[in-house]
Amino acid sequence: MRVLVVEDRKVLADSIAEGLRRFSMAVDVTYDGAQALENISVHAYDVIVLDRDLPLVHGDDVCRAVVSRGDGGRVLMLTAATEVPEKITGLGLGADDYLTKPFAFAELIARVQALARRAPRALPPVLELSGVRLDLPRHQVTRDGMLLPLSLKEFAVLEVLMRAEGTVVSSEELLEKAWDEHADPFTNAVRVAVMTLRKKLGEPGLIETVPGVGYRFRT
Repeated sequence: MRVLVVEDRKVLADSIAEGLRRFSMAVDVTYDGAQALENISVHAYDVIVLDRDLPLVHGDDVCRAVVSRGDGGRVLMLTAATEVPEKITGLGLGADDYLTKPFAFAELIARVQALARRAPRALPPVLELSGVRLDLPRHQVTRDGMLLPLSLKEFAVLEVLMRAEGTVVSSEELLEKAWDEHADPFTNAVRVAVMTLRKKLGEPGLIETVPGVGYRFRT
């Protein structure tokens, strides 16, 4: 999944992003509301982790913008306010969930994953195709019961391909969904990740190259 973290405390924002990336999520980070609005106008996010008290543009206005787009992105609002009226106001703006600071990082991960499963393009927690089982909560992949030692990026690429359920996924789409906004569009990272993923999945091969189009997971 692709996540946007919007938090003005840089150390906290970067820490959240790094933790989410350990679960093979593609994560973009912004430190103010104005940049957040620019990001959501360019990219489709599954979940936005949004601090409420932001500089330049308030988090409430960012939340309204996300809801008005109607593209299915879910909002997890972060705030130091613990009063019930504050939470009610945040949820009334269209936020899907609310988490007060300080929080346990394991809870943040669980809430992000739960929100992704509630999206219109719902992300089920476990995918199974052609003997391959991808378990998102446990962050594990097995083939015919054997655990596969995938890198974070290989895991992310496999998830995108399996979710496509046999339809072709272009290199550009893989770059959009499995890498963050800093990825070089001319990089060969997608090709390399697919190549190493194929080796780890073993035989018979499950990832087919469609020349000039992209890649397909055989079902």
